[in-house]
Amino acid sequence: TLRWYQRRVHGDTMVAGDAAGKKKHTTKKPHMKPNIRLFQPGVMLGYRRAQRNVKPNQSLIAIKGVNTRKETDFYMGKRILYIYSGRKKTKGPGAKKNLKLLTKKRRIWGRIIKSHGKVGTVRAKFSPNLPGHAIGRKVRVYMFPSSI
Repeated sequence: TLRWYQRRVHGDTMVAGDAAGKKKHTTKKPHMKPNIRLFQPGVMLGYRRAQRNVKPNQSLIAIKGVNTRKETDFYMGKRILYIYSGRKKTKGPGAKKNLKLLTKKRRIWGRIIKSHGKVGTVRAKFSPNLPGHAIGRKVRVYMFPSSI
């Protein structure tokens, strides 16, 4: 059985609200370019914590395709991004040169600092700390800085 966060990270094929368990049908068009992404998707699981103490300055992240502690070594020091929407449009990236680039999207950058547990979860520090409503939401683990 999949954990609750693995359904989102590992691409569960169940349609939301479909009790019969039918799979989504997708057709690939031959003329389309392949989908190339420069990040690995992940999910914010929560904060590092003990039974009673919570440390909101360290977030626990599950990365897609990472299932052991050895596999997390590649991601140490990599940058990680949480994107969310705000109410008002503000200056986005590149808005210093072009003032027309206003967006509702906001971003919080962080860095992977350590592995956590035996099943491929990692710890990340964000500046500022991730808000509580980010728990269970998607993050992007970028492939830089590279040590290859």
